[in-house]
Amino acid sequence: MELIAEIVISLMLVIGGLFGLLGSWGLVKLDDTMRRLHAPTKATTLGVGGVLIASMIYFAVFLDRISLHELLITAFLLITAPITANFVAKAHMHRDVKERDLPKTGGEYGWAGYDEIGDSEQPIDTK
Repeated sequence: MELIAEIVISLMLVIGGLFGLLGSWGLVKLDDTMRRLHAPTKATTLGVGGVLIASMIYFAVFLDRISLHELLITAFLLITAPITANFVAKAHMHRDVKERDLPKTGGEYGWAGYDEIGDSEQPIDTK
């Protein structure tokens, strides 16, 4: 049983490391801000998830206890990574993308943060 656990732990660590490497490589090599944003938020989340699963298996099999720290880390990561990516994407849109360059939303409202008239290039002032 311990040999199987060691193999699974090693496999999860290698998979986590590969995802982390892939996310880091994507951050450096991709040419567009939005593409660069996609690589680390998705791949490194999976990479950290693999390491956390390996840690949970290790504590359960070799130390005979359940570790809840990893679940808290996972919950924090799954909550903060998409929110951070959304903030970075919105900042990029407001800084580098004009409303006329965005595709039509197809709904009653336009893109969040832009004037509803459509001919203004400035974001809505909420003061």
